[in-house]
Amino acid sequence: MRELTRTQRIVSWIAQIAVAAILLQTLVFKFTGAEESVFIFQTLGLEPWGRIGSGIVELIAGLALLVPATAAVGALLALGTISGALVSHLTLLGIEVQGDGGLLFALACLVFAGSAIVLWLRRHSLPVVGSRLGPS
Repeated sequence: MRELTRTQRIVSWIAQIAVAAILLQTLVFKFTGAEESVFIFQTLGLEPWGRIGSGIVELIAGLALLVPATAAVGALLALGTISGALVSHLTLLGIEVQGDGGLLFALACLVFAGSAIVLWLRRHSLPVVGSRLGPS
């Protein structure tokens, strides 16, 4: 496995903490059945199992992002779930949901970008696949 430079480590940790904080903070709304969260998943036809299932995946991703050895896997999980959220916003929900001024969409964009950065920087720590993603 390739070692990160000091700058890469700092950038990765900033992104890891930011993404994990966003993912873990939203779990309160998903797991307590907050009105906005229920509305979103009802609109998608996935209430309650989609809300709870995505919450579980986001919990695993958020925790994995906080451990250097599993950060790349956490970023990959976060990218997968947040891609679904972005597609949902762009096709069914819209950018603004229940008058939030686009906050949820903006947070999803931040999670996507941050996860992509972490995944790229830590790609070499992925089993087998990481060794084939770009030059050492």
